[in-house]
Amino acid sequence: MPLDPQLAPLLEQVNSLPPMSLGTGAEGRERFRRMSMAAAALGTPVEVGSVEDVEVPGAVGPLRARIYRPGRSEPHPTLLFFHGGGFVVGDIDSYDGQCRTLCSEVGATVLAVEYRLAPEDPFPAAVEDAIAACEWVLGNVDDLGGAADRIVVGGDSAGGNLAAVVTQAMRGREPGLAAQLLIYPATDFSSDRPSLEENAEGLFLTRDDMRWFESHYIGDPGPSDDPRVSPLLAEDLSGLPPAVVVTAELDPLRDDGEAYAEALETAGVQVIRRRYDGLVHGFFAMGTFSKVAKAANAELCADLRGLLE
Repeated sequence: MPLDPQLAPLLEQVNSLPPMSLGTGAEGRERFRRMSMAAAALGTPVEVGSVEDVEVPGAVGPLRARIYRPGRSEPHPTLLFFHGGGFVVGDIDSYDGQCRTLCSEVGATVLAVEYRLAPEDPFPAAVEDAIAACEWVLGNVDDLGGAADRIVVGGDSAGGNLAAVVTQAMRGREPGLAAQLLIYPATDFSSDRPSLEENAEGLFLTRDDMRWFESHYIGDPGPSDDPRVSPLLAEDLSGLPPAVVVTAELDPLRDDGEAYAEALETAGVQVIRRRYDGLVHGFFAMGTFSKVAKAANAELCADLRGLLE
């Protein structure tokens, strides 16, 4: 299916900028932040009950975080959300719009957490921080959403990778996780799938960007076969909580997400799979520009909400 025409002007603007892979990690962060904030300024922020900046424990120190609460007081789900950005860029400010959408449409407290970024802090720093943040959520759910049986971990892209890894690490914990939300996740750094070449250029996330992210995060060569890097390679996926796995047709990571969804299903895990044709990597932040993306966002939120009812 061709690209959603409403996204064409946005991609034209993105493609006019220097490739992220030509700069340093710090330069990439600043460019991504400016681009994200400029895009957010074109829309109206989704209203939620309250927003509070906090810190939560990481593996080696406190992590910057933000709590989004829905406007109701009864116990409700808690969603721990990890931002994307290839483990190199991204922060909670850049993902404010996505977290507001999740809070409003899922009816959950959303805790967005910043983890340490590469290349200054390469693998396994992000994984260790993500696990520490999840352990904190499991121990403090009464002060968050209050529903101990409805704790969710989620994220997009690199954040989806971390969400999958954390879900595996939390298997068997009490209280445990009720669901996982994986939005176009990276799940396997050990091999290249057809979508990487099919969608290599001009569609927001490029093959060169992915190589750049990978080199900063795990090195070249790196431990690509470690399940904490490539959760698809875990020996056993059974017993994991239900998953909403979301992919975009025109995304280099499309096949990663779909392979993980298939592996979860093979292991007996309940999976809601959604592939959105005509959309690109990052569409969860593009509802302001595209009616198709906005509808996809509403559907994936409804899917998660349904799992938690």
